[in-house]
Amino acid sequence: MSVTLELDLPESIAAQAKAKGLLDPKRVATLIARELASDTGSRSFFEIVRQIRAQPGVPTSPEEIQAEVKAVRAEKRAREAGR
Repeated sequence: MSVTLELDLPESIAAQAKAKGLLDPKRVATLIARELASDTGSRSFFEIVRQIRAQPGVPTSPEEIQAEVKAVRAEKRAREAGR
């Protein structure tokens, strides 16, 4: 089935959505499917993982995540020490 959508968006939002690929027909279909699934509570863990993995960009490495965790912990220790 084919459905044509016409959206009336503010120019700034339309530009941001277009830059992020949110107006791509496949992405719109994914967003609608996600909303329908969340309404029924039928999204499975594996479906969510598939959707996350399908996102564009390079995934954050475990090393990068660990570095962020260490930085946040160091900031917290510094704040607590300065009390």
